[in-house]
Amino acid sequence: MSLGAIAERVQKGDPDRYLATMAVPPALRGDLLTLYALNLEAARAPWASKETMICEMRLQWWRDVIAAASPCAHEVAGPAHALIQRRGLPVTMMDEMIGARIWDIYSDPFEDQAGFDRYIDQTSGHLMWLAALICGADARAEAAVRDFAYASGLANYLRALPELEARGRRPLVDGRAAAVQELARAGLARLQAARAGRGQIGAASLALLPGWQAGALLEQVVADPLRVADGTLGMSEFRRRGTLAWAALSGRF
Repeated sequence: MSLGAIAERVQKGDPDRYLATMAVPPALRGDLLTLYALNLEAARAPWASKETMICEMRLQWWRDVIAAASPCAHEVAGPAHALIQRRGLPVTMMDEMIGARIWDIYSDPFEDQAGFDRYIDQTSGHLMWLAALICGADARAEAAVRDFAYASGLANYLRALPELEARGRRPLVDGRAAAVQELARAGLARLQAARAGRGQIGAASLALLPGWQAGALLEQVVADPLRVADGTLGMSEFRRRGTLAWAALSGRF
């Protein structure tokens, strides 16, 4: 698959990450889009069939792809394999990122808050840290990147909550309004921790651009947690694009 085709796939399936990637230097876009296309395929796999075994087989196929010694002829798998080799990305982390999606296949709730937090970290956290590695991050930046990724992943998850419930999932450990509000406050605390560690992230802050809406969305939840169930979280298109432009130009998050 050409880079243009991968970009089109991300644009359609993950428009926020696509828009954020268009704000990074062109030299990084191809690798970031390839990573996001791989993540998109993994995120879609649990919803590919009503047969849970088929969904598990699809996820396993992607896990096998990234661990394989040689690439396969697939429009996303081939470029993703090349990206792993070229950038030396940690295969174990990518395997965990894909494997965490097994939870999406079934309707079982998270066992506890630790299980929920682990899911957010292995999906959003692993993805953002892999993107940061592509952008040149060193090990000192990981804690701050993961703090920001938690806030971003939580905001996106809360936006998706009505659809998850409509599909028969039980997405939260405690769905009461007060508990949702506290969860958003915890996300904002992680965001503040990430900002405190901004100096360690440096130029790799480009990898954090896809989370540019996190603070505003979590603040909306704190102000009115019922917006989660109502599906009304979000920013106007003008503010959405304006805040992304500010984040890209200023390097602040």
